[in-house]
Amino acid sequence: MEGSSVRTLEKICVFCGANYGKDESYVKAAHRLGEILGKRGINLIYRGGSLGLMGCVSTTAAVHGRQVLGIIPSAFTEKNLIGKT
Repeated sequence: MEGSSVRTLEKICVFCGANYGKDESYVKAAHRLGEILGKRGINLIYRGGSLGLMGCVSTTAAVHGRQVLGIIPSAFTEKNLIGKT
């Protein structure tokens, strides 16, 4: 289309479980999402923490060169549940 502009997705906010779930496919999907973010150059904003599916997505995105920003409630910082990414 003439005169139209295309916007590129630069970052995405993801919220998923702090557990791994009952099905291994959840973990695979979380790792795959992190890989896709890396390949497409999309940075991640997430709930913070390094546990469960959240940790899988954030760690994989970081390994693939993306910026990762964890937003975490202060109650979790007191319990030492802060993510490594």
